[in-house]
Amino acid sequence: MKKYYMGIDQGTTGTRTLLFDRAWNVIASGYEALPVISEKKGWAEHQVEDIWRSVLGSTAKAMKAANAETDSILSIGINHEGESVIVWDSRTGEPVYPCIVWQDKRNVREIEEIAWQYNDQVKEKTGLMVDTYFSAAKYAWIMAHVPKAKELMEENRLMAGTLDTWLIWKMSHCRVYVTEPSTASRTLLYNVKEKKWDDELAEIFGLQADVLPEICNSAQIYGETDPLDFLGIQAPIAGILVDQQAALIGQGCIHPGMIKTTYGTGCFMLMNTGNVCVDSQYGLLPTVAWQVNGNTTYALDGGVYTTGAATKWLSDSLQIMESPKDSEALAKSIPDNGGLYFVPAFNGLAAPHWDSYASGMMIGINTHTTRAHVVRAALEATAYQVNDVLASMAGDTSIPITVMRCNGAATQNSFLMQFQSDILGIPLELPVIEESTAFGAAFMGAVGIGDYDSLQAIEEFWQVRKVYEPSMPADERDALVYEWHRSVQRAKFWIET
Repeated sequence: MKKYYMGIDQGTTGTRTLLFDRAWNVIASGYEALPVISEKKGWAEHQVEDIWRSVLGSTAKAMKAANAETDSILSIGINHEGESVIVWDSRTGEPVYPCIVWQDKRNVREIEEIAWQYNDQVKEKTGLMVDTYFSAAKYAWIMAHVPKAKELMEENRLMAGTLDTWLIWKMSHCRVYVTEPSTASRTLLYNVKEKKWDDELAEIFGLQADVLPEICNSAQIYGETDPLDFLGIQAPIAGILVDQQAALIGQGCIHPGMIKTTYGTGCFMLMNTGNVCVDSQYGLLPTVAWQVNGNTTYALDGGVYTTGAATKWLSDSLQIMESPKDSEALAKSIPDNGGLYFVPAFNGLAAPHWDSYASGMMIGINTHTTRAHVVRAALEATAYQVNDVLASMAGDTSIPITVMRCNGAATQNSFLMQFQSDILGIPLELPVIEESTAFGAAFMGAVGIGDYDSLQAIEEFWQVRKVYEPSMPADERDALVYEWHRSVQRAKFWIET
């Protein structure tokens, strides 16, 4: 019987499940969309049953495509969308509220008040600033606005977790309640120095630390899936990571100074900083990359909220093109951006600006502006935002960055990739295994069951598919970046209420 490693990539807009053979060839893939509900401005939620349906659906499709037997799975590695949270009743298994997604900004004012009072204390313990981006902000809103949650906590029946915790609890027939450090470090509740949940931090955000899951290594056998719950499959769940950390592994960035960028709904960059937790001077986020055998590897994280979502908005809402795939041809149909700049601050600006009050903006519009200019400006905005984050990483670490590894759907857009290389002034490497995130999760699962002694083994299997080399003159690049920064300044602090 053929055996497979499974990687489950649970993302913001969908779940993808991949099956790999022992040589790490992709044998089969399954995908199931996941709706993001935004009924009010600044809100972002999933229906909890939709998350479970997407995981089961994508896995069933992958198993069917490979004609795989239910007992053919060697291990399962899971990555997830990071800061999104679910709170539920341990006795009934019922969530008390929909999943609040990492993009959600419903309680900006309340979190600002917490920041005024506790930011220094939180940063000292977590390395992070107080912001709605992180899980604790979501927990704080639920505990303040959903009476059932507080009742359950008083009755010792409350369970609160990021999506890795909830999925594994479901997959194991409610037997396993765990998370791991790369996830915990994104919550504002994890003391990175003491490597544990912090009672004082939990209290600030309305929780009790003892309701949170056990923190384990990123690679170990946590338990097995229950056949009754998980499509008849009984296999060890052996790897957990936040999606971006999984992509860092999947891109083979296991040595300090290596960097990857994932292009999706947003755009997320991670630099491996080894055993050093860097205190960023440029607004980047120090985070745990992974913990294996008790040894912690750290990373610098720079997230851009809106990249692929901007071209999707142009397609779905403005309908100036039929599909985001049309953006490449439209951008190439004109010689330059026509002086148009698009700041896609639909949910504010993340690193290195951290401005929740920034607004989306286009500037430089004139009578010669066409839909092609608008589309091109949206694509260019992705490259400019990535450049801002990369410059910050270089400043924080003093490590010369000579190449960047890229993955995600937008890497198929040759205009964007070439423009990105030109703006950065360094080559971009695209991998053979395009689904780097699921690859990283699956590989972590293989380490968890002991098939590999360390993550270094992934270097044998990572291969480059395509390289983009910079060709833009330096003075042209500098002029474009200068105009971009002028545009960003005008978009900042726009929203007053």
